[in-house]
This record gives sequence, C-alpha cells and structure tokens, in this order.
Amino acid sequence: MRKLILLIAIISLSNINAQSFNAFKFYNKKSKEISSKDLIKELADFDVVFIGEHHDNSINHWLEKRITKALFEKKKGQIILGAEMFERDNQQALNSYLAGKIDAKNLKDSVRLWKNYETDYRPLVDFAKDKKLNFIATNVPRKYASQTSKNGINSLNELPEAEKKYIAKLPIEVTLETPGYKEMKFLMGDHVDEIKLMNFISAQAIKDATMAESIFQNLQSGKTFIHYNGDYHSKQYGGIYWYLKKKKSKPENHSDFRFRIGKI
Repeated sequence: MRKLILLIAIISLSNINAQSFNAFKFYNKKSKEISSKDLIKELADFDVVFIGEHHDNSINHWLEKRITKALFEKKKGQIILGAEMFERDNQQALNSYLAGKIDAKNLKDSVRLWKNYETDYRPLVDFAKDKKLNFIATNVPRKYASQTSKNGINSLNELPEAEKKYIAKLPIEVTLETPGYKEMKFLMGDHVDEIKLMNFISAQAIKDATMAESIFQNLQSGKTFIHYNGDYHSKQYGGIYWYLKKKKSKPENHSDFRFRIGKI
C-alpha cells in the first residue's frame, strides 16, 4: 500500500469577501501559498479529507460548504459526507431524511441535533439530500463517552452486544503518545487524579476511534470521504487521523484498496 501523503491547508481569515472562494488564502504543509483551484485539485485525489472546524465560527461553516460543493463538481459527484455532529445510532433517521421519507421536523424529533444545526450543518445535510449523497453519522453516542469519563473505558465491556455496535471495536488503545492527548494532560495540570485523567482522555479516544472506524467502513474506491469535525479531533495528525492510520496498518485490513488522507 502506498505511503500516506499528507496535506495541510492553513486558512487565513483576513480580508474575507463572502462572495469569493478566492478571498481565502491557503497554504500547504511547507507554508507555500496555493490557489483554491489547486487546493481542490489536490484534495480530489484524496480518499479521506478532514475539515477541522471551530464549531462557533460561521466563516468556517461557510468555507466547509464551498469546499464540499467544489469537490462535488471536481469529482463529478463521487463524494461521501460524514460528521462528528451525528451519532451512529441516529443513522437510520438520517437516512430516512436523506431519502425523503421523513421531513425536517421528524428528523429534529428523532435525532440529537446540535443547537447550531439549522444554521451550520443543515446546509450540508440538505446538500447531500439534494445530490443523493451518503451522509454518515460517524460519532459514538454521547452516553457511552459520558460512561467512559465516569467509569473508565473497561466499563464498555459490560454493555450488551447490541449496544457495542455503536462503538469502535473493543478494546480501544488509549495512549498519551497520541498527538493531542498529551496536550490534554498538560492542560488539565498535575493536580488531577490519574484515574480521572485517563478516563477523560479515554472518553475522547472512543469518539476518535469510533469516527475513524465509521469512515473506514464506508470508504468506497474512487470516492472522496469528506469528514467534518472539531479541529481538536484531527489536529497534529492525532485523534481520528491517528486511529484511521492505525486501522489501515492492521494486517487484516490490507487489501488492494489504497487510500490517502488529507487535512484542512
């Protein structure tokens, strides 16, 4: 399998004109400026693209939609969407909405939507609906992350098998060597109880591992999977990225299918 090729596009939010995609400045991992056209051309060659956002930044959300539409056009519709903002057990309701079987109100009543869904994420979901694209609910149900934070990751082993399908395959490796998790420990300070610290980090890990597994299970050759998540979930090549790369490296997952991962 090919060695992973990485791309980082760093966005400058100065002097933004909301009418022009070219108002943004993009830089690759060598800090060299590239045009939006070249960015989309390069991203179109990736199998997985992470868009790390700041949840309360409207400019980030505007740019997500523009990049998604540009990749849809460049790839002639061969894209798959997925997001942290939807949990695995909500996939059936989300699919029903995408298929036109339920309306927006029914979706709101059936799915745990984020408070900024209408303004920031519904445009992406409705784009998928309009273009007949798959939209994958990648995240672990929050109750399992809460359980892990309180009782530790080993408590998940006691769950019924029917519930474990909403979580990445157990056991899930949790290590402070994962980029980002060491930073979490530092930010929490030395006064935090070690068990509570690892439970907190493990709660983050099951989210990242579950999102990585969800992406891996839904990859399709020739299509680009665009994943929307908070910046912390993929920054510094940690989080979801780390678990996806680890999953790819396992012998049982080796195949002729090759994939490249990019980050924005």
